[in-house]
Amino acid sequence: MRAPKNFEDGMARLETILSQMQSEETTLSESVKLYAEAASLMEYCHAALEKASLQMEEIDASRSEKAGPETEE
Repeated sequence: MRAPKNFEDGMARLETILSQMQSEETTLSESVKLYAEAASLMEYCHAALEKASLQMEEIDASRSEKAGPETEE
């Protein structure tokens, strides 16, 4: 399996895999292969979310530094 282009593509593929695994026509062998692909996609998507979260924290920290300490009156 190649990595998806982005988070949204990864999530779309996960939805497709879920539908395929729920199908009565999917064999056990196919389900195992799909499960392996889904596990890899979940890892990719989790890493993408972690990266985005870190970027947002950096933005927040940068904004806090620019604002300076708040003073009480």
